Amino acid sequence: MTEATPFESMTALARANVAPLSPDQVRIMRKDIQRFLLQYEFGLREVETKLSILRDEFLELHDYNPIEHVSSRVKSPESLLDKVARKGLSRDLEAIRAHITDIAGVRVTCAFVTDVYRLFELLTRQDDIRVLEVKDYIATPKPNGYQSLHAIIEIPVFLSTGTTAVTVEVQFRTIAMDFWASLEHRIYYKYDASVPSRLTEELREAAATAAELDARMARLHRQIHGDGERLV
Repeated sequence: MTEATPFESMTALARANVAPLSPDQVRIMRKDIQRFLLQYEFGLREVETKLSILRDEFLELHDYNPIEHVSSRVKSPESLLDKVARKGLSRDLEAIRAHITDIAGVRVTCAFVTDVYRLFELLTRQDDIRVLEVKDYIATPKPNGYQSLHAIIEIPVFLSTGTTAVTVEVQFRTIAMDFWASLEHRIYYKYDASVPSRLTEELREAAATAAELDARMARLHRQIHGDGERLV
C-alpha cells in the first residue's frame, strides 16, 4: 500500500474526527493544495482575458458593451475539502480534478438574454476551449424560477512543467436575474436553507417578474438600437 499524501491524511482525519494534524503536516498539506488551486487561478485568468478581449472589441467596433460585470472565484482549500468529503470522492488530487468541475468559477452578467447567448457562442467557439457540459436554465428555468446559462469548459494552462487542462464553470446571466439570485442566496442563508413556503412562492413570482423585465427591456433596446451590435 502506498503512503497517504498529506492531503489524503487530512481528509481522512476530518472524516474520522480524530486528532488534528501537526503544524508540519498542515504546512505541507496546505502547500500541496495551494499549488493545485493555483492552476485554477491561472485558468480563471485565461477565461477573463478572453472575455476582456471580446468586450473591448465590441466597444471598439460597435460602441456597445455586452458585458456589465465579470466576477470570479476559486474555491478555498476548506470549501474544496468539504465537497470532497460530501461527495465521498477519492482523495487523489487527479480524481478531484476529474470529478469536481466547479473549483474555478466565472460569472458574466449581461444586460440582455441575447448577449448571454452571444457571449457564450463567441467564447466557446475559440479553438483552445473545449465545452464539457452546458445547462440552459433560460430555455428551461429551474423550478424556483432561476434562469441562466451554465457551461463547464476546459482550457489549457501553460506552466513551466507542461500544459495542464483546467475546468472552469462559466455562468452567464442577466442583470435582473443576477439581482434575483443574490437575494435568493441571502434568504436561504438567513433561514439556513429552510425557507418558509410563502417566501419560496414569492421568490418564484419575483423570478417570473425578472424574466418579464428582461423581455421588456430587450424589446425597448431593439426598438432604439436594432440588433446590429454583432461581431459575427
